Amino acid sequence: MRKQIVAGNWKMNNDLAESKKLAKQVVKKIKKGKIKDTKVIIAPTFVSLASAVKATKKSKVKVAAQNMHFEESGAFTGEVSAKMLKSVGVKTVILGHSERRAYFGETDAILAKKVDAALAHKMTVIFCFGEVLADRKSGKQEAVVEQQIKNALFHLEGTAFKNIILAYEPVWAIGTGETASPEQAQEMHAFIRTTIKEKYGDEVANSISILYGGSCKPSNAKEIFSKPDVDGGLIGGAALNANDFYAIINSF
Repeated sequence: MRKQIVAGNWKMNNDLAESKKLAKQVVKKIKKGKIKDTKVIIAPTFVSLASAVKATKKSKVKVAAQNMHFEESGAFTGEVSAKMLKSVGVKTVILGHSERRAYFGETDAILAKKVDAALAHKMTVIFCFGEVLADRKSGKQEAVVEQQIKNALFHLEGTAFKNIILAYEPVWAIGTGETASPEQAQEMHAFIRTTIKEKYGDEVANSISILYGGSCKPSNAKEIFSKPDVDGGLIGGAALNANDFYAIINSF
């Protein structure tokens, strides 16, 4: 059975005190409330990771980093390695987010190296991918998504996917005025699962969780999560509010 997962990507928001406060609010709500067997992840900035790990200790909430470098150490100013993340208690990392690809030039080749480095350190990878508006309008969305997955992940053995969570981002519907419907989300998620199945077989395809990384909020999460191939969400803005995030967690 696939895991239901809700991951909150805080992006470049919240200083140390704000991050600690939000992490504690999320933990408190989950401890007091009744959630199903949903895996909950929060991803603060690098400077707040250690305090978030401490704030979520002995709770169901796990902490993820938003990025990492593929090298262990060296002359890579401003970067953080998998080993460093593990040293502060972080065992999950988001890789390939659309903003990393767009603003920092991350390619499939770079991401393949990052995935390898994370898995070598026995970390869980939330691997992001998705097509832009031009791809969607020209009908290339499936080809683009398939290529991103193949280029970054298909060198791996099937057993590696036990430590991988996929996150589809409809980049074309984020900040463009376009809207992705739950039906479009399901259509793409089904295609993604089929792509995995064709390479690795039923067992891997049917056990991997695929998150929706569009504009997911309390008002639409229930409908999106009800789709058969949607196993949860990678949440942006709504994850910065504990009430909204908790409402999304309870949308299964």
